[in-house]
Amino acid sequence: MKLTHKLLILALCLGSLPVVAEDSRLQAPKDLNGYFPFSPPSSLSDWEERKAWVRRQILVAEGLWPMPTKTPLNAVVHGKIERDGYTIEKVYFESAPGFFVTGNLYRPFNPKGKVPAVMFAHGHWKDARLSLGDPDKVRTEIASGGERFENGGRSIFQSLCVQLARMGCVVWQWDMLSDSDSIQFSDQVVHRFAKQRPEMNSMENWGLYSPVAESHLQSIMGLQTLNAVRGLDFLLTLPEVDPERTAITGASGGGTQTMLLAAIDDRIKLSFPCVMVSTAMQGGCTCENASLLRINTGNIEFAGLFAPKPQGMNTANDWTKELSTKGFPDLQSLYELHGKKDNVFLLRGEHFPHNYNAVTRSAFYTFVNKHFKLGFPEPVIEQDFEPLPREQLTVWNAEHPSPKAADPDFERQLLKWLTDDSNKQLHAAAETTEGIEKVLRPAIETVIGRPYSKAGKVDWELADKQDRGDHLEMTGKLFNRTYNEELNVVWLYPKNWKGRVVIWLGDSGKGAVEHENVKELVAGGTAVLGADLLYQGGEPVKQTRVVENPREFAGYTHGYNHALFAQRVHDILTLVTFLRNTKVGSHPSPDHVALAGWGETGPLVIAARGLAGAAVDRAAADTNGFRFGKILDYRNPGFLPGGAKYLDVPGLITLNGDLPLWLQGEEKESEGPVAEWLLK
Repeated sequence: MKLTHKLLILALCLGSLPVVAEDSRLQAPKDLNGYFPFSPPSSLSDWEERKAWVRRQILVAEGLWPMPTKTPLNAVVHGKIERDGYTIEKVYFESAPGFFVTGNLYRPFNPKGKVPAVMFAHGHWKDARLSLGDPDKVRTEIASGGERFENGGRSIFQSLCVQLARMGCVVWQWDMLSDSDSIQFSDQVVHRFAKQRPEMNSMENWGLYSPVAESHLQSIMGLQTLNAVRGLDFLLTLPEVDPERTAITGASGGGTQTMLLAAIDDRIKLSFPCVMVSTAMQGGCTCENASLLRINTGNIEFAGLFAPKPQGMNTANDWTKELSTKGFPDLQSLYELHGKKDNVFLLRGEHFPHNYNAVTRSAFYTFVNKHFKLGFPEPVIEQDFEPLPREQLTVWNAEHPSPKAADPDFERQLLKWLTDDSNKQLHAAAETTEGIEKVLRPAIETVIGRPYSKAGKVDWELADKQDRGDHLEMTGKLFNRTYNEELNVVWLYPKNWKGRVVIWLGDSGKGAVEHENVKELVAGGTAVLGADLLYQGGEPVKQTRVVENPREFAGYTHGYNHALFAQRVHDILTLVTFLRNTKVGSHPSPDHVALAGWGETGPLVIAARGLAGAAVDRAAADTNGFRFGKILDYRNPGFLPGGAKYLDVPGLITLNGDLPLWLQGEEKESEGPVAEWLLK
């Protein structure tokens, strides 16, 4: 035996680091009530890389990568009401064909030149835009210092819009789905969804929350963010609006919308999310969660994406009460890294309950006044006004009839339009190298949650070695130190090793190396590496874990945790990076690495090879015709949020490009024995 081969065997037998921790993935899954700290970057270059990833993660999670085609808004503005210093109009437009956004437009009376524009996203308040509070409750709030006026205090929504319009701003206040005049989805579907709807769960004609919708990344949160994007489009069509002075604010669920639009849309110049930015609870409603959204990130980092532009926020006696010591100092550090520490502002209000009260609104007016240079004496104090009843603000009437309310057929049609539009864009992208690298690859990296370049640092530990005559059989563990993950592996190492390694994977885990083709490979001088991917090596997984939440919504689990499919792809990337990048003693690196997968492992191999690219010389897989879009249970081990959206398994195949790929289970199958092909 050659000296280098003896050294390799010795290295594999002796080289290792001790195990000190259990695989982090075996812990209980994370949920929205966890702890979500943010670690400021050490440099702006590090932050720019991280920022690009998180921003893309938001867009992908919300079904906005690529952005749905911006069809004509067909905006209708009607019913102008003139008041003291401002006007109010009723507005509806289409964010997608037949999908109506409703709200009120407040404008300063006779504006001179270009004026600032403010988007106001309400949260989970009863009747929201159309609400008028109880006078007795307002008096209680006045007594506590939260409000100033009995009249104006009855509507926090009208109060903010009126004051800003009097200050010379155009204000767009739109309805969250199922609130006020937004009636195409029911409150039950938008905010109170609990049980899967069998009639909305099919491969051909599906509704929201179904596994098929999740595999296409279609969610209420995504629809609401789309409405916000199109609302900004609408605002910027108004001739008096200054595109360099656009702001967004909102509280609670509106704070979530504020944070996310500010994070993804560069047209927003000032942001003020209220009672939402926190290291604690991230947003409890179905409308504030989406699969993939907060995996390895959270609301503090989302707010950080807006740096260094002006951003304010507040605390209250709710989940934000510790923000001043947990989260906000880190945001300050990020802003300081940009040289703009004073551009981020925190209003302390832990003595108030969850709110967007007059004190907080005044802080927002003052913040806008300062950064948009409006010239008012500071602090800007809200003035009283006479609020309008709902019948004067509602959008729909006899001349402008409403669409059908809570229509499941509309829900299906909208999702179909989004699917068709996305498929058209993605098929076009898949036809060019540029499209694959700029659209498809970044999306699939986000869906899987780990690019090959971030596969991690890997170590090896030997457990047992047996001499099998013409080869050594060694069992042990690989440890991904970067992510605290581990794999049980087996090596079949021929004594006449010729510098080639095949990673051979199957549903039985390490047991897959008992295949006849593996014997042929080893006899020919090729080393074979088998592994138990996550939860392999025992009884097959029939259902994956979900968080303890009574609502059957995948986003509560997969918005914070990788799906099993993605985690197993991570394991394969760990195997590849170990072979390509890890030095074990005197172990000479293999000059050829191949990858093969069979059974349910076949699609995993296709995905991993697409991500690893040329790090894998050859790959072979049998997909068995698997498609993510055919899965009708989000607890299915093959379920992957976004798996169907990016052209399903054919999209993963496309990611492999022109690299050598032996394929079975698809329309076009490869010919010839796989072992012989892998040895080429």
